[in-house]
Amino acid sequence: MIEALKSDEIVEKVGGRFKLCALIQRRLVQLMEGSRPLVEREGRTDLEIVIEEILQDKISLDFDPGQLNSRPETETAIL
Repeated sequence: MIEALKSDEIVEKVGGRFKLCALIQRRLVQLMEGSRPLVEREGRTDLEIVIEEILQDKISLDFDPGQLNSRPETETAIL
């Protein structure tokens, strides 16, 4: 399963290496926090589950460029 990361197919499916990395990281956090996998576990690691979910188009990265320039109200700048 990890071999899928070596091919460009999964990179192109997500839209680039950085997007792939972000998607994997976010989904891994969700799984570690208790989210249910969208594919059968079958003794696979969380990373293998995430890769399979991507390959089966079960998850994708939604990106809202409008959120880039907005700061949360609670965030303060240190000067």
